[in-house]
Amino acid sequence: MGKRKKPAPDVHLNLNIRGLGPSATLAINERSDALRRQGRIVYKLGLGQSPFPVPDSVVEALRSNAHQKDYLPVKGLLALREAVAGYHGRVNGLTYTGADVLIGPGSKELMFLLQLTYYGDLVIPTPSWVSYAPQAQIIGRRVRWLSTEAEQAWRLTPDALERLGREDPERPRLLILNYPSNPIGNTYAADELKALAGIAQRYRMVVLSDEIYGELHHTGQHVSIARYYPEGTIISAGLSKWCGAGGWRLGTFTFPETLHWLADAIAVTASETFTATSAPIQFAAVRGFQGGPDIDAYLAQCRRILGALGRYCAQRLRDAGAHVQPPRGAFYLFPDFGPFREALRQKGITTSQGLCERVLQDTGVAILPGVVFGRPEDELTARLAYVDFDGAAALEAARNGEAQPVPVGFLKTCCAPVMTAIDRLCDWLQQVRLR
Repeated sequence: MGKRKKPAPDVHLNLNIRGLGPSATLAINERSDALRRQGRIVYKLGLGQSPFPVPDSVVEALRSNAHQKDYLPVKGLLALREAVAGYHGRVNGLTYTGADVLIGPGSKELMFLLQLTYYGDLVIPTPSWVSYAPQAQIIGRRVRWLSTEAEQAWRLTPDALERLGREDPERPRLLILNYPSNPIGNTYAADELKALAGIAQRYRMVVLSDEIYGELHHTGQHVSIARYYPEGTIISAGLSKWCGAGGWRLGTFTFPETLHWLADAIAVTASETFTATSAPIQFAAVRGFQGGPDIDAYLAQCRRILGALGRYCAQRLRDAGAHVQPPRGAFYLFPDFGPFREALRQKGITTSQGLCERVLQDTGVAILPGVVFGRPEDELTARLAYVDFDGAAALEAARNGEAQPVPVGFLKTCCAPVMTAIDRLCDWLQQVRLR
């Protein structure tokens, strides 16, 4: 008898997992680090990680609670849940209690459990964060992409949402609205949110309002859609972006009372998966969500620096010939290099993936292709995270100029790697155009 053939390595994989690679943002970060270890100069504009340190008072709270070792309730430490409810009251003018809040090891995990628990289509405007759709694929949920246009600053329009709702008015749907946006850096005005809320309410959509960058609205004027559709909106937030604590892995979901049934179901699932979020991190997070003058001063400086740096980078790219919207929050730009399409084609570059690979090889600037954010493969867009600088040094240098605009000289000194990366990218575009 002949030898049995060995099964293919992936034969026992769940069909929903096959073909999935690691998260694009994490992959580009690991690749950038590997290239640096090989001696390459790499400008890390791929991973969207806050450059700023965790505020001192929050670090001290973690130090003081390092001894906390017990399992905490699945839904989270009550003091933290109450602090999160109070935070949304102060910031969003919404009335919540600790009973409305669910704590998890990062909002990413909570989003996965929400999709696992709630049966309905996932509705995602594109471009969107890289993990929403892969999570749906893993679980086996149907994804409905709603394309946006650069002319509308990549924002979802009420007409597009209305058309989707009208297709099947009774179909259960989970709409994810992320703003300030990853990957674009844009946001929505109050009247835009009100219009979208009215349509979501009409078709009884559940809205997951991903407001992880809310505190990084560059002028501190973030508005939650929950103001206009409180009974159907879940607010997603956490410590990773505004508090500089991505590695702490703490996320929050805040539910209206009408969706407590969903929060309870997610908690049941959580009890069989992550059990509880790290106790020391939860105790420390209470201090962060309580806020105070030191947190306010920290956020004011973060916003000043990010706003000035983002505007500068956007202008440089526009001057070089790219199409790009100036950012209004977070720390991202989403340039479109379509104006260089013919010149890039002559270099064998016809996709966003090929574009970003060539940029990395030629300039050392690591950015992510638009295709991983749900855009067409041949659309020459990319996401750029302008975070490769020493945030602690920048905050220290900024303390003496709170009332003044951030000068370009400050950016060149305190955000030098990002400024150099933008210069190298713009010089490369100029060379592409000339050849």
